[in-house]
Amino acid sequence: MSEVRAASQGVLEWLMAGDPAIRWQALRDLHGASRADWEAERARVGVEGWGRELLDSRDEAGTWGGGLYSPKWISTTYSLVLLRRLGLAPEHPTAVEGCALLMEEGLAPDGGIDLSVTLGRSETCLTGFVLALVTELGFESSGTERMVDYLLREQMPDGGWNCQRYQGATHSSFHTTINVLEGLRGYANGGGPRRSEVECAETRGREFFSEHHLYRSHRTGDVVDPRMTRFSFPPRWYHDVLRTLDYFQASGAPRDSRLEDPIELVRRKCGKDGRWPLQNRHPGKAFFEMEAVREPSRWNTLRALRVLKWWDSAAP
Repeated sequence: MSEVRAASQGVLEWLMAGDPAIRWQALRDLHGASRADWEAERARVGVEGWGRELLDSRDEAGTWGGGLYSPKWISTTYSLVLLRRLGLAPEHPTAVEGCALLMEEGLAPDGGIDLSVTLGRSETCLTGFVLALVTELGFESSGTERMVDYLLREQMPDGGWNCQRYQGATHSSFHTTINVLEGLRGYANGGGPRRSEVECAETRGREFFSEHHLYRSHRTGDVVDPRMTRFSFPPRWYHDVLRTLDYFQASGAPRDSRLEDPIELVRRKCGKDGRWPLQNRHPGKAFFEMEAVREPSRWNTLRALRVLKWWDSAAP
């Protein structure tokens, strides 16, 4: 039985008692609400709760945290990434201005994004971040297609991406790959003119993950890094099993038997109360904390339930 159908009314009510960022996604993904209903709830993200608090944290210079990429996690980049995850409605003027600043300062001649004061070259993870931001937050830019060009050129033979490719890396990185895939998904959802080409690249990227069961070595079968099995929110730039499964469901990927292992991992993480805990927090600065580690997490419960809904609905 699907966890969504089996979820207690109490768990669903608990989700709906949360921040607007939780409520609108629960309405859309778990309750099957009409578009008008969930969009009305989504509009509240920009005027109350976590979304409003984060928007109000922008400084007089038009940045967050006084910088574009650092300090982590309160810089302009990571603040906009979090606003995107909260589901701030497209074309919010504050977010559009932030995207414009990142593009103005970061778009490099090769089409990627470089916000480093020392690197001196485009960075693949960051380009994936910014592509997701401009496409999902509604910033129109001629640089969007250039970022797509850059990311398609950087795709590696095994289907994924690695920020260290320029240093000779020959195997893709789980972290880089999920950051790029989320950017490409934002572009595809926006109906970009190269959607078909981008979706082919996504298919190859998902194949890279599936070959590794999302967190295992393709050679030994061992867990690559135990941190990938601990679910965080916000995920920042890190891959973990729940984050990447959530991308799979968002992209409408077909059911793949190689994902049975990580799906069962998600099921096992559910507490007796039908909720999933926040298992980890990535160290760094934050304007505020949304949830407490080791306590029931609305973010993880919401995401786990919609992942399992996708998986179970595709069962033969």
